[in-house]
Amino acid sequence: MGSGKILVAQGGGPTAVINQSLVGVALEARRFRDVTRVYGALHGVRGIVDEQFIDLTQETSHNLELVAATPSSALGSTRDKPDAKCCAEIFNVLRAHEIEHFFYIGGNDSSDTVRIVSEQARAAGYPLRAIHIPKTIDNDLVGSDHTPGFPSAARFVAQAFAGANLDNASLPGVYVGVVMGRHAGFLTAASALGKKFPDDGPHLIYLPERTFSIESFLADVKAAYDRYGRCVIAVSEGIHDASGEPIATLLAREVERDAHGNVQLSGTGALADLLCDEIREKLGIKRVRGDTFGYLQRSFIGCVSDVDQREAREVGEKAVQYAFWGDRDGSVAIRRSGFYSADYALLPLSDVAGKTRTMEDEFIAPSGTDVTDAFRLYLRPLLGSGMPDAFRLRCARVPKILKA
Repeated sequence: MGSGKILVAQGGGPTAVINQSLVGVALEARRFRDVTRVYGALHGVRGIVDEQFIDLTQETSHNLELVAATPSSALGSTRDKPDAKCCAEIFNVLRAHEIEHFFYIGGNDSSDTVRIVSEQARAAGYPLRAIHIPKTIDNDLVGSDHTPGFPSAARFVAQAFAGANLDNASLPGVYVGVVMGRHAGFLTAASALGKKFPDDGPHLIYLPERTFSIESFLADVKAAYDRYGRCVIAVSEGIHDASGEPIATLLAREVERDAHGNVQLSGTGALADLLCDEIREKLGIKRVRGDTFGYLQRSFIGCVSDVDQREAREVGEKAVQYAFWGDRDGSVAIRRSGFYSADYALLPLSDVAGKTRTMEDEFIAPSGTDVTDAFRLYLRPLLGSGMPDAFRLRCARVPKILKA
């Protein structure tokens, strides 16, 4: 193996369980006799170029476990995308530190980063084993049943909408909650798992897998409001018009993009504000409120799926095993078996990098504004144990005397 030094880093948006994968790598690597040092790069590939390393080998197991249970990226993150020049700098640093194993925890863009580094390493003749460890709350990695980070974020969304529904029922009106999801609506769809009774919200769910029309939207809201006397709505930040243009970008004065070319959709309440304004002006409903969940759903402490924690740890452990027992680079994927259990596979980087999974049609109701029972069965086991529940008074009415 050479020097026995390995490097792990984190990329993209943080999650509630991404540190489980980091600790999975660190602790599993310690079990291998040939591993002498486990280094962590601060702020992803940028930290490699800047030679910003910390020695995770010196961390106690106890402290690593505490970090594992803490949301967000302990090493810091980045959205930088390496080019050939950047890769050459990366290899210079890796060569100086005698590192021949690289683990990168992240989503779509991070898998593409690993692919680029892997291909450039082969072209440069640098002996590097590169493994991508999955993470994304959007649940949009191709080849995986689901991705670590999504179940905990979905748990937050389901609980948040359950609470918003209770609030909306006590003071009826229209509530709009905008949820993350650029191209895939999995996280927005998770709002449906907050429903208990038939008239509970969300009454309408809008996903980026379907074209969004403001006219149809207003008609749907009016119908739900007339039926229930109120309306709770879940909307994906990535909803788009018939041309494919995101509704959010149509409102923005300036469009911000990251190094991977992605339009910045989060961090603004413009979409919620627009939809609320349309409802007030066109439908004449006075009590209309909107929230943009934004970053809250990514690393919300204390709202974590135990299933998600376990699997996030295991993908880190399996990455180390694949690196030392396998003979190829790749991306770790979660596969579902039985009613619910998880197994793992190593997919070719080219099968995952630069590709986006969207919600399957079988998960979306024909109306386009709800999910199917198939989706509920898919998501429920991922949310973990101890989901909170809501109850109602049975409302035994007292007969009227004066108003009879």
